[in-house]
Amino acid sequence: MELLAGFTLLQIAVALASGLAASFVRGLAGFGMAILLVPVLALAVTPVEAVLVTNAISLLLGLSEFRRLQQDAEPSAWIIAGLIFLATLPGMAVLSVTPAPLARLLIALVALSAFAAILLPSRPADLPSKATTTLTGLSSGFLTGFAGMPGPPVVPYYVGRAIPRATAKASMILIFTFASAAGLASGALLGELHWRQIALGGLLLPAVLLGNWLGSLAFGRVGDAAWRVFVGVVVAAAAIAALVKLLGPG
Repeated sequence: MELLAGFTLLQIAVALASGLAASFVRGLAGFGMAILLVPVLALAVTPVEAVLVTNAISLLLGLSEFRRLQQDAEPSAWIIAGLIFLATLPGMAVLSVTPAPLARLLIALVALSAFAAILLPSRPADLPSKATTTLTGLSSGFLTGFAGMPGPPVVPYYVGRAIPRATAKASMILIFTFASAAGLASGALLGELHWRQIALGGLLLPAVLLGNWLGSLAFGRVGDAAWRVFVGVVVAAAAIAALVKLLGPG
């Protein structure tokens, strides 16, 4: 428990509750954990800590189901994952020198942008152009470092196309697993990663595994149309929460 000495009981309680809820969404939608978890954690700890703790949780969770992800993901997921490693360090470097109030504002705007992205018209299942794939990977990497949210560019890349939902979900989770590893590596290189953040991520892992398992059970019981509606609801909820925070007092 000495590793957690820097966190208050309230901070740990907030992390546990938000981790359980966000992981359920992740289990059902295939994304959304960082979009929902980072803004909440950033209210209890510093933005950098919120990003790193979320990365630790996401990496541990992704490794627990890595074999299945390899089998179900689209090949493009590996390309995007590789590009993320190139752009994550610059994103975290910008975050490390950004004042906390401004960082919280920008992270909320990132969550808001996810809703705008999901409103884009549905596209055929054909693989997007190399330029689109490259831009998706680099922008996702930067947002991984700055906001702990690789999702806003990645979600419309997969959900916005007419591909099987199992493929879309596995592709996104595979990318997010690599993004989490890139985020932690960047944090270590910048001297921002500390053992207490890994310890908090480990403490949250049982709750996150439970939430993810419950979400995965629900995923198996819904059809494609219902799943895509749920995805829209998730990003809409994140956008509304971000907007309320932006317009709220203080």
